Amino acid sequence: MNDFLIPTETAVITCEMQRGTIGDLAFVPGLPEAAAAVGIVEHGARLVRGARAAGVRVLHATVGIRADRAGITVNNRMMAFSTREPLGMLDGSPPAELIPELGPEPEDLVVHRIHGLTPFTGTELDPLLRNLGVRTIVPIGVSVNEALLGLCLVAADLGYRIVLPVDGVAGVPEEYAAQVLEHTLSWVATLTDVDTVLAAWPT
Repeated sequence: MNDFLIPTETAVITCEMQRGTIGDLAFVPGLPEAAAAVGIVEHGARLVRGARAAGVRVLHATVGIRADRAGITVNNRMMAFSTREPLGMLDGSPPAELIPELGPEPEDLVVHRIHGLTPFTGTELDPLLRNLGVRTIVPIGVSVNEALLGLCLVAADLGYRIVLPVDGVAGVPEEYAAQVLEHTLSWVATLTDVDTVLAAWPT
């Protein structure tokens, strides 16, 4: 696995690790509790610190919704939930902020979107990774139900290698998230943990 984690060819991507998803302003039922049970904020903070120290680029994929809902089509239950009143993830509001333990630091890149369910679609994420020379991504965050799952599936389609720390992701219910990791994500990613990833990077 170390061959996949060459620092100059690897990027850590945090997925929707925001105050309104798993932080102090979270409003998604059950998700902050599932994230806390795994300890993804603590593990994620260690991962991004170690990545930066090793020269591995850190990107943060975040989401927020405009107050006027411009650019959004409510075509599924998830979008209906996300755009309900009162608006939970208003673009530019405190819930849309990154979990402070993760940064962002000046060298990090933030890839923000105002529509859609996953981080690659309609954003600069893919061209930024390619311009940085990235071949392997290390995604962490939420959720295994939707955005994190979509990130991994699209990344595999785009040709990236995926090293996925299972102690850095969460979904609901927790038993379901474990099943998705075992029966779906294990087929497109190398499952590991944060300590193993960090051990691959000299500091």
